[in-house]
Amino acid sequence: MPAITLNDFERDALDTLTTYATIPCLSPDYDHQWSQHGYIEQATQLLAQWARQRTFAHADVSIHHLDGRTPVLVVTIDATTPGEATAVLYGHLDKQPPLGDWSTGLEPYAPVRRGDRLFARGVADDGYSTFSALLAIENMEANNIAHSRIVVLIEASEESGSPDLEAYLDELAEHLGNVELMICLDSGALTYDRLWVTTSLRGMLHVELTIKVLTQGQHSGSASGVVPSSFRVLRQLLDRVEDATTGDVLLDELKCEIPANYVDDAAALAQEFGDVIAHELPTLDGLELMGDSPEDRILRRTWFPTLSIVGMGGIPEPEIAGNVLRPFTTAVLSFRLPPTVDAQRAADAVIAALTSDVPSSADVTIKTIAADGWMTPPLAPWLRHALEVASQEAFGRAPGFTGEGGTIPFLASLAKRYPEVQFVATGVLGPQSNAHAIDEMLDLPMAVCVTNCVSTVLGAFAAQKES
Repeated sequence: MPAITLNDFERDALDTLTTYATIPCLSPDYDHQWSQHGYIEQATQLLAQWARQRTFAHADVSIHHLDGRTPVLVVTIDATTPGEATAVLYGHLDKQPPLGDWSTGLEPYAPVRRGDRLFARGVADDGYSTFSALLAIENMEANNIAHSRIVVLIEASEESGSPDLEAYLDELAEHLGNVELMICLDSGALTYDRLWVTTSLRGMLHVELTIKVLTQGQHSGSASGVVPSSFRVLRQLLDRVEDATTGDVLLDELKCEIPANYVDDAAALAQEFGDVIAHELPTLDGLELMGDSPEDRILRRTWFPTLSIVGMGGIPEPEIAGNVLRPFTTAVLSFRLPPTVDAQRAADAVIAALTSDVPSSADVTIKTIAADGWMTPPLAPWLRHALEVASQEAFGRAPGFTGEGGTIPFLASLAKRYPEVQFVATGVLGPQSNAHAIDEMLDLPMAVCVTNCVSTVLGAFAAQKES
């Protein structure tokens, strides 16, 4: 099958992808008035319009709305070969916030192309996915390559932990039908020289913790030494869940034993790529990293529980900070959980640790969102062979297999609903892609190669169903 080229992608997708990049369609957690602002709907309509321009023999493009929930774009392409099996291709269109000031010449919603790289918020995570999925199928039909029935599902709440997804999976259960293959286009890549297949994903626990000690702020000369600092209470509570010296998470409910094959895989990756995790991070010179070895760092990113403080509230900017004992401190905690840890059990343990016997009897409120991790089921022989062929044809190299440190709630949800389904989780989030950070970047040749790999896998899926 003739491969899609970068010129093809530029001609058929790049203009609309660039327009999408200008839309601040923030996920609901970051835009509580998302419905009133209309940016998510605008992005959904834009992608739906582009999808309707594709040249499929028989396809349906629809936008589903449930009350109070973000929309879902569903593109259904009829099979060109007999059979009832369905392949589902997944992506999302909601975005993370800008995070901060981007580098000179770059802005989150003013896309800039530099060589073969496109910079803007959401282009790699995960705006490209709609284009790759549909172009892959369109190319198959243009070259008379048979494919099964395919449903492309693009949601709009993934960056908030996919709170709207389960409701849509319920609504679409009959429409999805007999799902036998699931391809997720929202994952990462260690390099840009091969197809990377994700073997596991960590779960996530998002915690908003508020410590309140006063009804209003007071002059520190009057209140300090009498009223306990809300920040000090926060420090004491955090010491219950994390070792401040090592960064190790302390609660047993957030830990698990790492399967031996994943330990072996980490050793093999370290042998081939060296300290690949350290190399891709923009650390300051001289910083001492966590982990004793390259292998240990790979496992730390994929199988260790971790805690990151990702937001703070109630603390003035330095230029307006007065001598005031503040009435409250809010910390937003992001726990990453090992793939096999039950996220709700972990949430219950964290809530108990942070709300019981609070120092100084300070007022504590806590909100949590939990999402399970995921491990890929064993690959069927036909799929393992298809991935090998796909990567060799698109990149000239064998595929790579590795765990990822992020979370894709959709995979855990689908795995529970369809335990016999074959999964492929892949994506374009490689070095310097900066997902969630400033200067997010899409490597266009990588997007093209992943698109071609999707075509190959879908073709192999249809072929093995016929045999």
